[in-house]
Amino acid sequence: MDKLFYNTTTFILIVLSAFLVQSCNQAPKAEEKEIIVEQEKPEYFLLRPETEKSYGYSHAVKIGNDIKISGAVSMDDTGNPTAVGDFEQQMKNCYSDLEKILTHYGCTFDDVVVENIFTTNMPLFLELAAYRSTIYTKHFPTGSWLGVKELALPEFMIEIELEVHKSE
Repeated sequence: MDKLFYNTTTFILIVLSAFLVQSCNQAPKAEEKEIIVEQEKPEYFLLRPETEKSYGYSHAVKIGNDIKISGAVSMDDTGNPTAVGDFEQQMKNCYSDLEKILTHYGCTFDDVVVENIFTTNMPLFLELAAYRSTIYTKHFPTGSWLGVKELALPEFMIEIELEVHKSE
């Protein structure tokens, strides 16, 4: 009986294996179509071209419906810090620059899915964080708030970076 069971099991496994090999080697059916996904080229945006080129970065890059925006700091068009010592104004200046970039891409803060904030003064940021509710009126994005020792220049107290998903 054991020999009969073994031979039957072996036969079933051989037939099943042949069927699977044949199925894998078959050509696609006529109604199946090959889908070709076209790679989208990155679109770069410079808010302050000369300053960004001198520091070696792009302020934003869009690929498909996703946009990554480098950290905004409080600076003028020549790259000099503004609102030195005024944390609240620096934060407002960051959001103003971010809005310019969002507008360039036809987006608003409603399209932001990630917001990361870097600050050299976390307690002061926490006191002023409610300002963000004037920016994000429908929902808040995900993200992180990080206290850091320093930013690119000693006058900078806050830097805000975004990730955006532009709905169609």
